[in-house]
Amino acid sequence: MVIDAQQVDALAAELDAMHPADIMKRAQQEYGAELAISFSGAEDVVLVDMASRTGLPFRVFTLDTARLHAQTYKFLDTVRERYGVPIEAYFPQPEGVQDLVRAKGYFSFFEDGHTECCGIRKVEPLRRALASVPAYVTGQRRDQSPGTRAAIPVVQVDTAFSTPGHTLVKFNPLANWSAGKVWQWIREHDVPYNPLHDVGFRSIGCEPCTRATNPGEHEREGRWWWEEATKRECGLHIINLGNE
Repeated sequence: MVIDAQQVDALAAELDAMHPADIMKRAQQEYGAELAISFSGAEDVVLVDMASRTGLPFRVFTLDTARLHAQTYKFLDTVRERYGVPIEAYFPQPEGVQDLVRAKGYFSFFEDGHTECCGIRKVEPLRRALASVPAYVTGQRRDQSPGTRAAIPVVQVDTAFSTPGHTLVKFNPLANWSAGKVWQWIREHDVPYNPLHDVGFRSIGCEPCTRATNPGEHEREGRWWWEEATKRECGLHIINLGNE
């Protein structure tokens, strides 16, 4: 089990040129049933598919913001049934949501940015989800957002969510893959996916903050489209912004 930054850097150098399925398997071998896959979209279901093929244990969790598309909720159940793995849902604290809505209404993020709402609905639940695991896996790719994800390694210490007594390791097995390779895996292996992808949604988050993209637009143009491109992170991967 890798436990410190030096070991993680060495592992990142070792795995960087490897196929994502091999990186996924190595993560499972290192952490066993304590390894958790953060699940929400197309990249994440590819990771679940890869993990399931190894026969090794793993966990899956998701963040239910209470503002997801109906198609996303159905997709979560489809994945649970297809792979026979429980999906551990983490919800926002009701007091935080109530206070925000009472003070600013349901759509304040259109006026003052998405950071506050995402902090309540995503970041705080993620912190709870990660408090009990030594390592987790995300579907981040370097080409998803040139402004914030271009340099992500295949393995890193998550300094944003580690604590003095808990070093958290973060695997990004798909870092070197393109969207095309992700969808190639989905088609070749008959992997289920969110039907919103069939109607132009390339990156899917909460319903109010996600839209379909037009031909030629980058996939992240559909997320928080009213904000500057370099700010289109919700805080789950705040380490990408370099200000954790």
